[in-house]
Amino acid sequence: MERAELSDALRAWRSRDHSGPPVARTFIAEAQPEKFMTALADAVAGSGEIFLGNPAWGETERASWNALRTAGVGTAPAAGFPLGWLGIPTGGTSGQLKFARHDHETLSAAVRGFTQHFGLTQVNAVGVLPLYHVSGLMAWLRCALTRGTYLAWNWKALEDGGRPVLPPRAEGWLLSLVPTQLERLLASAGAVAWLRQFRIIFIGGAPARPDLLEQAAALRLPLSLGYGMTETAAMVTALRPEDFLAGARHSGAALPHAALKLGSDGVIKIESASLFRGYYPAWREVAAFETTDAGAQPAAGQWQILGRRDAMIITGGEKVSPVEVEAVLRSSGELREVVVVGVPDAEWGQRVVAAYPDSERPNLAKLAAVVTQLLAPAQRPKQFVPLGSWPVSTVGKVNRPAVAELVSRALAAS
Repeated sequence: MERAELSDALRAWRSRDHSGPPVARTFIAEAQPEKFMTALADAVAGSGEIFLGNPAWGETERASWNALRTAGVGTAPAAGFPLGWLGIPTGGTSGQLKFARHDHETLSAAVRGFTQHFGLTQVNAVGVLPLYHVSGLMAWLRCALTRGTYLAWNWKALEDGGRPVLPPRAEGWLLSLVPTQLERLLASAGAVAWLRQFRIIFIGGAPARPDLLEQAAALRLPLSLGYGMTETAAMVTALRPEDFLAGARHSGAALPHAALKLGSDGVIKIESASLFRGYYPAWREVAAFETTDAGAQPAAGQWQILGRRDAMIITGGEKVSPVEVEAVLRSSGELREVVVVGVPDAEWGQRVVAAYPDSERPNLAKLAAVVTQLLAPAQRPKQFVPLGSWPVSTVGKVNRPAVAELVSRALAAS
């Protein structure tokens, strides 16, 4: 696919022609879906670089964003120029803000792999995730590139009971949610009935609690768990709904456009036609991308994501996966939100600590019993720390480094 072909696919959202002088850079930070789609379609029809932004960014992220307006264009790649013209933000409130370079080739490869994996020829989706985030953006582009229907919907309206009517479609309807959104919808019988209309409900952005997944399975909701990131133009693995309903709880198999491997250190490496071209203004050559995520294969061809490698805790010489500990703590029913971190410890190197929002009121005695029964000694949190500030991104990801900093401050103050 060429950029012009992508522009044609987005023609329905364009508002103007492009006979005027070319624009070198376009910056789009728009929360209103229709305005965002029109602005991006207009920009794609041009020839310049495009940078997406979060209108709710703080001062630090906005400074990085504004610096792009006067920055140089960087060095051209060894081959294939002009590519990498779309900068999709990654990091920001969960780390150092960067812009992953994508283009017509990487985006269309991601859409092809997605449709092949799920046996779709046309994608119709209701969109409630922000379009400036890769998950929301790709939900729209899948519809646009397959000539399907994209129905933008306000999340707050949906949460308050305003559910859109879904016109009949031969290929059915898809929906992407973060776990918190799913949890809130499951509290309403009307919302559950509405969710049952979907062919696939994608759950991403953050790990879902085991009990939440079991509740959805008991309600026979067609969930799909997956794995992907901004650098891969969203998902590169996905669990099919029929496998979820049959009891699988992993991240599924690799999509046709991607191949995943485990390094000797257990870290996931990805080869994919949807891989980004580099972090702006730099470029990366065509090669496998080593992630910061640890993974495992519970069965041949299936993938389980264990969490970020740099989040692993080394305590007394033992490696502790915070994701595994968090899953046990959530399964207790005492904590819906929890982040496990390692803090410096003179004796053990790091001490395992569990943080949770102070709005929760867990029974710590029950938690201690669950921890003793289900976790090895090295995995057991030595302290539980309530936090008044709980940093979460617009797509439900908890800012783990920020939580670790808040925990350290709280412990120092006490």
